[in-house]
Amino acid sequence: MNCTIPPAVALDAIHTGRAVPYTRPGSCSAIAKVPVSGPVRIHAEGIEGDEQGDRRVHGGPEKAIHHYPFDHYAFWRGAHRHPLLDGSGAFGENFSSTGWTEDTIHLADVIRVGTATLQVSQGRQPCWKLNDRFGLPDVARSMQSSGRTGWYYRVLEGGQVAPGDAMTVVERLCPDWSLRRLGHVLFDRTLERSVLEEASQLPLTASWKKLLSNRLQRNEVESWQSRLQGPETR
Repeated sequence: MNCTIPPAVALDAIHTGRAVPYTRPGSCSAIAKVPVSGPVRIHAEGIEGDEQGDRRVHGGPEKAIHHYPFDHYAFWRGAHRHPLLDGSGAFGENFSSTGWTEDTIHLADVIRVGTATLQVSQGRQPCWKLNDRFGLPDVARSMQSSGRTGWYYRVLEGGQVAPGDAMTVVERLCPDWSLRRLGHVLFDRTLERSVLEEASQLPLTASWKKLLSNRLQRNEVESWQSRLQGPETR
């Protein structure tokens, strides 16, 4: 059990993007987000002015804001030399900070930043659009296998945030469940029944509850092929 609340960190950068046609026929994405210099409004659907290319799998109240630790960029630079890694925003994240990772942030942590209150809703399940963004075939799979996925927030209370604002964990509801541990269950210990049963009791999003329920009922792991490699090979 980890009841220790991590120290506050600075919200180093905020990124937003517009949905545009993407790399594969019929696809659309707002992964190429750009930094904003001033305050932005936060509401139930995310950051005012930010868009998502495919609302079936991105965005919405349970994925209103994506946070990706800048701490992970050293890992990616060690694996790939790519100009996107020169600054934050490479992975389509909305929030960038240094000091919090999947090891220190837990499922359902309540976060205060600016005048908004957010809650960690789930980790990211990376998809093929990352591969195409970098022009490399394995970025999504590497993100998943390394546990460096970042996480999503739901918005408990809308407000205004700006680069440089302090981010503070004000409540920890799941002290046993860091995002690292939860990701390990989903992607590594995929069919350990006792672990799946324990995780299924957590305050998960509906889609993750369904995922765990299906594994328990069928004793098999859902296919990751389409998510990680896309609807067709290039």
